[in-house]
Amino acid sequence: MGPVGKQSPSSVPAPVGGSCLLLLFCLRLGTSCPQSCQCLDHEGAVAVHCSASGLQEVPKDIPTNAVLLKLDANKIAHVPDGAFQHLSQLRELDLSRNAIETIGPSAFSGLAGGLRLLDLSRNRIRRIPKDALGKLSAKIRLSHNPLHCECALQEALWELKLDPDSVDEIACHTSVQDEYVGKPLIQALDAGVSFCSTHHKTTDVAMLVTMFGWFAMVITYVVYYVRQNQEDARRHLEYLKSLPSTPVSKDPLSPEP
Repeated sequence: MGPVGKQSPSSVPAPVGGSCLLLLFCLRLGTSCPQSCQCLDHEGAVAVHCSASGLQEVPKDIPTNAVLLKLDANKIAHVPDGAFQHLSQLRELDLSRNAIETIGPSAFSGLAGGLRLLDLSRNRIRRIPKDALGKLSAKIRLSHNPLHCECALQEALWELKLDPDSVDEIACHTSVQDEYVGKPLIQALDAGVSFCSTHHKTTDVAMLVTMFGWFAMVITYVVYYVRQNQEDARRHLEYLKSLPSTPVSKDPLSPEP
């Protein structure tokens, strides 16, 4: 018997042609699939399933021909810039049920044209990353996030294409207007509520306070200047009064009457 792992050429069975092709396909697909994920190929398009895999970051070895990427139910807290830039064929991206708090401004670069659905629901997003999401034409799910309702959020939502099936589940976790905490955000906006009016009022008040401060400083300076001049004039008058008076001398050449 020879050493373990070594066989004579005559003892190795010749692979069948179909099995060889299947083996090569599996090896090719397997080498490009992230660890702990499943990559399912269908007519050249790959669906990558990484759900509930304990991932703490976005995998870097996702197949470039992926059309579906499920990263839900993981522990991802940050989506960095360029995380999906090589996935130009991606149509659906599921990042729901993670711990995402921050998203890089260029996190979804390369996906603007083809992406159809982006699921960011059930994360820890407080403020909408306008730079990251504003360029996407995809439907976006943002429900069940601890959003802070303010003017910046309202302006960001104007530029997003929200998923109509989940839009009513977007609520204010905190707000610049306390009466809307816990209330559906879209219903408040549809009713004519503007979080920007509070921002503008605060700005106007700040401007008025600043202008009043400058006006008070000018008045104070003018009053001080007038009083100082009055004091100087009074001192000068007292000085003149304190001078000895000199009698008027007669001209010796003038004839006496």
